Amino acid sequence: MNSLEYGVTHSSHPILVKLSGEAFGGSSSGVDGEVLNCIGQELLLARDINPRIAVVVGGGNFYRGITRESDLINRVEADYVGMLATVMNGIILQQWMERKNVRAKLLSAIPVGTIVEGYSKKLAKEYLDADSVVILAGGTGNPFFTTDTTAVLRALELDASLVVKATKVEGVFDCDPEDNAGAIKFDTIDYDTALKKNLAVMDATAFTLCKSNGLSIRVLNVFTPGNLKEAFLGNDVGTLVHQTFGVNR
Repeated sequence: MNSLEYGVTHSSHPILVKLSGEAFGGSSSGVDGEVLNCIGQELLLARDINPRIAVVVGGGNFYRGITRESDLINRVEADYVGMLATVMNGIILQQWMERKNVRAKLLSAIPVGTIVEGYSKKLAKEYLDADSVVILAGGTGNPFFTTDTTAVLRALELDASLVVKATKVEGVFDCDPEDNAGAIKFDTIDYDTALKKNLAVMDATAFTLCKSNGLSIRVLNVFTPGNLKEAFLGNDVGTLVHQTFGVNR
């Protein structure tokens, strides 16, 4: 099989991990210290396999633009608030890494004065080449784009071999496993089938970018110990979303 197509890692190619903001908050808003420690440790285990790791962070634990009160703030400003929330998570994750004596660089797509460096593909690649964990915040820097789309865009810019969507569920299911105990998990599924079945993997823009560029996505539960490491090893964990037609349950 083509190892790059199916998400097997190569040290010459970075891996991009997408972390939702909600994951940082656990069962509440803000940041849960125990949850942060769990996520951080999983990232470090994965980094032992491939040190060239980029992380796109969401901001939903602080603010979700999609659920904003429309009479208080409009969509554009709401999205900018959400971008700032991702910067907050990025700073926290960077500090966690540095306290573990791990080199970590935070880059933001929106200017944040002297607090965070601005994102550029060149700078991100330089930091990856130096084996720094590169944390990417600020979304795309534009409203109307999700952090899922940001993750795919950055993965393509940085020549990543795989996008790992680190979530709180074990993979992609035929229905919401939180609402249906009989939900069936897919081991693998192609983009077209996922779209036809209206499976909530990523938004349509992110999916289109992946499909047109042959970029695979692995969806997994980051809170299952060792899952992220297994994904970096190219092993079967969670659900692999790719171009080949068909599904495997």
